[in-house]
Amino acid sequence: MAKVFPRERLPQLHSTRDTRDRMDLVSDDVPVGAARIKADRIVYHPGDTAAAHWHGDCHHLFYVMEGEGVLHVDDAAHRLGIGMVAVVGPREVHWFENDTRANFAFVELWAPPPTETVWVVPDDT
Repeated sequence: MAKVFPRERLPQLHSTRDTRDRMDLVSDDVPVGAARIKADRIVYHPGDTAAAHWHGDCHHLFYVMEGEGVLHVDDAAHRLGIGMVAVVGPREVHWFENDTRANFAFVELWAPPPTETVWVVPDDT
């Protein structure tokens, strides 16, 4: 049976580090019964950056839906734009930045869901 969730019923996270927003799409708080995948939608507003981190036990896939921004993976920087897909493997240090004047939004999926997130600089979340 299909499940439909209005936007206002989906869990929202507003970062304490910057102005980026996250909306959970598939998680423990969105009861869709999926145990092997986690997904959310992230919006980076102009100037937002994430903290460098890695996940030890999953692949992380990003599908860009709006704008453009930079994905940093280990020592490389990759400019992403609408329709592009990027995949980050286990233990690859990564973070995003929006260096433009428009929103940068993507759907991110983890397979399987991560059991840990390790921040390169502790408490820089």
